[in-house]
Amino acid sequence: MGSARPMGRTSIAAMILGGVIALIGLVLAGGGAWLLIEGGSAYYLITGVAMLISGVLLIRGRMAGAWLYVAIFLATVVWALWEVGTSPWALVPRVVAPLVLLVAVLLVMPTLTRRPGRWTWAGIGVVGTIAIATIFGWSIAGNYIPPVNGQLPGARYAMTDPSLGQVGNDWPAYGGTYSARRYSPLAQITPANVGELKRAWTIHTGDMPSAAAKGTYGAETTPLKIGNTLYLCTPKSMVLALDPVTGKQKWRFDPGVKDDAIPYTAACRGVSYYQVPGAAADTPCAQRIILGTLDARIIALDARTGRQCRDFGQNGQVRITDGMGQVSPGYVSINSPPTIVQGVVVTGHQVLDGQSRWEPSGVIQAYDAVTGKMRWAWDMMHPERSGPPPAGQTYTRGTPNMWTIASGDEKLGLVYLPMGNASADYYSSLRRPEENRYATSLVAIDVKTGKPRWTFQAVKKDVWDYDFGAQATLVDFPTSNGSVPAMVLPSKQGDIYVLDRRTGRPLTPIGQIKAPGGGVEPQDRAPTQRVSLYHNLRKPDLTEKDMWGMSPIDQMICRIQFRKASYKGFFTPPEADRRSIEYPGYNGGTDWGGIAVDPARGVIVANYNDMPNYVRLVPRAKANELGWAPRNQARGKIGGAEGAGDPQAHTPYAIDVNAGWRLKFTGMLCKQPPYGGIRAIDLATGRTIWDRPFGTARTNGPFGIPSMLPLTIGTPNNGGAVVTKSGLIFIAAATDNLIRAIDLRTGKTLWSDTLPGGGQATPMTYSQNGKQYLVIMAGGHHFMETPVSDQLVAYALP
Repeated sequence: MGSARPMGRTSIAAMILGGVIALIGLVLAGGGAWLLIEGGSAYYLITGVAMLISGVLLIRGRMAGAWLYVAIFLATVVWALWEVGTSPWALVPRVVAPLVLLVAVLLVMPTLTRRPGRWTWAGIGVVGTIAIATIFGWSIAGNYIPPVNGQLPGARYAMTDPSLGQVGNDWPAYGGTYSARRYSPLAQITPANVGELKRAWTIHTGDMPSAAAKGTYGAETTPLKIGNTLYLCTPKSMVLALDPVTGKQKWRFDPGVKDDAIPYTAACRGVSYYQVPGAAADTPCAQRIILGTLDARIIALDARTGRQCRDFGQNGQVRITDGMGQVSPGYVSINSPPTIVQGVVVTGHQVLDGQSRWEPSGVIQAYDAVTGKMRWAWDMMHPERSGPPPAGQTYTRGTPNMWTIASGDEKLGLVYLPMGNASADYYSSLRRPEENRYATSLVAIDVKTGKPRWTFQAVKKDVWDYDFGAQATLVDFPTSNGSVPAMVLPSKQGDIYVLDRRTGRPLTPIGQIKAPGGGVEPQDRAPTQRVSLYHNLRKPDLTEKDMWGMSPIDQMICRIQFRKASYKGFFTPPEADRRSIEYPGYNGGTDWGGIAVDPARGVIVANYNDMPNYVRLVPRAKANELGWAPRNQARGKIGGAEGAGDPQAHTPYAIDVNAGWRLKFTGMLCKQPPYGGIRAIDLATGRTIWDRPFGTARTNGPFGIPSMLPLTIGTPNNGGAVVTKSGLIFIAAATDNLIRAIDLRTGKTLWSDTLPGGGQATPMTYSQNGKQYLVIMAGGHHFMETPVSDQLVAYALP
């Protein structure tokens, strides 16, 4: 018989392949039964049983086993198309691994028969299968091309800058100016010539983590450029002054930050600049660099020489921990540059997350930019105070802090504080009314008095770590009654709000959604939560179909985890008896990189993350057994991703967050790609102009092995974008270690270069001697696991 195994011959290849197929079938059948019990898809159980039969038949040398596998594959394709359509990335775990096995089956089939021409037909089958796979690969490779939903507006606005800063030849503040638009009017580098961009110079800062601290911090600095000098900070808060044409060092200042003072999530993102009004240019400290250090000091430096301004504070510095009481090393740090409005230096600070309910205070402090004398301190629990606490008392412990960057309006005399959460992000019952009022809010503070002028809260009783991470961007917003002084406020939830910056009144529609209750504190969960009806970066709620992997097996495991977890959609509260799913995760939406705004065209550029977190509250007894204690008391290793084993001492629960929701064995993410994107939005209407996945798979792969595939998968990203008058977006941020120039009109990448380290920083651009430069810090990121380096890279046209 033509379909029978040849007499007296044993197909070793068929036996081996049959064993592999049977083993995979056994795993799928067992896991599929579990998934079905949890209420999931029956596909894996049915397919697993069929593969087990196919494998046994192949081991016995029966052609029927091969034909059964062909039928399984065809049924799998039909099921995959029914479940997810033609989305290439969604089809990968459903089709690719079965396709590889199909090729093997086709190659083995001729060994199971003596039928004439059997090898020819097998060859035709293999070639056809490979051709189909190639077409499928091309569809994935071309998946990055974004649809353009609307035409890019031309120049239509003439916005003034309320911070009174000026971007062009210079870049005088972290966000360009304290309006935080990250926009440059320079136009020498254009979409037509950006492909010619080359490295102009590269410097090593000389500051790399020690062996003991390796992997716990990186450089996220955005340099300033004022006149003939660039200024930047290193991971340990050293300040460098560089020649903007050559990168040659002019001076260097080392504040002497010790390793034990550095939080494991710390980075120095930049410094601030201040020109003393009326001071002669050659007067010492007439131009100042204001530095916030990782060991919680504010230091004033002469911008020309790098020497400390001894008339500032005590011998050139002030300590923000004065008045905070007991502060263990590494618990309080300044990682974001202070904001200076009307001669007042306003600073928040990072408080080490997740350690204790009663961590050091989140007090906001302000100092005179010339003398260093405290102007005011805002302790939300003591609104009657305007300065340090009385003798014998401290600033209130555990209050929300501002770890990120404020923006400022010089004319209105307001500084805009994106506030974090009260200590113990994932447990709310111990919070006080004032904390519930100001946490996860934008607070506008009068820079003269230190008193709140208005407050806008995005999340009620936050237990998702949805604190505001990004600067508000100040714009003139077009309305039917004319232009209004406004701010564009992005959030980790993906909501983008537009507020009147004088009053906090929303200028675009805001809605309320019903929020799921439950969790360990049902009495504390708000029945409704606020959402923006103007624009949000958030994608639809997850379903089982959104689970991913590199093969049907890890996809099945992710489906089981999804079904076992508590997930009620947006704002699902954390649980103690099982995992819960938080989507979007705490990294955004929009995180500290913020947004960029073209103030002439009226276009918002927002890069964002699109990943869930897999969360579980750990009862105190279990956390104690695991050795999860505050950093200075811990018996075990403290580090890694934020929330991954944080003790939350003095609450009933510790917290364990699987950031991004990765499978422990393969390291692959459970949600299907993309994991991050970049979008252009019409400021006036909130409509999307284009939206595209952002970041390639070149440094990603199973088991941490880089695939080096240039496929646009959309990766996690941290760091912001810069937009130029010529219509270019410059951005790094993604985990593929590339810096890109993107066409503002279409979203297409026009140029890229591989950086020597992770580009988790916001670039900047300036002009010197008539030449435009682009500069990016390639310092890497601690838990995004991008390569750490100490290199600052500058680009220019030849």
